[in-house]
Amino acid sequence: MTKVTVGTWGKSLAVRVPQDMARLAGLVDGEQVEIEVKDGDILIRRTDAKAEALAEAMAALEEISADRKGRSLAGVSIRELIDEGRK
Repeated sequence: MTKVTVGTWGKSLAVRVPQDMARLAGLVDGEQVEIEVKDGDILIRRTDAKAEALAEAMAALEEISADRKGRSLAGVSIRELIDEGRK
C-alpha cells in the first residue's frame, strides 16, 4: 500500500498514481479509467480499453489481409522498402 496526497486540479480533486504502481497495473498516460464510490471508498478501475484496442487491431489486420490478396511485392523485401523510404 502506498500513501499519496489529494491535490487540486482545476475545480476537481486529483490523486497522482505513482509510476511504479502504474507500471505494475499496465496503466499508461491518456488511458481512460472508471471511478466509483463504494461504501465510502473510491475505486479506480481500468476499463476494457486494451480489449477494445485489440479488437480494433484485429479488425484492421483482417482488412489489410483481405486487401492484399492478389498483390505482390515482386520479390522486394520489406527491409528494402523500409531502406528505400529512408532515402
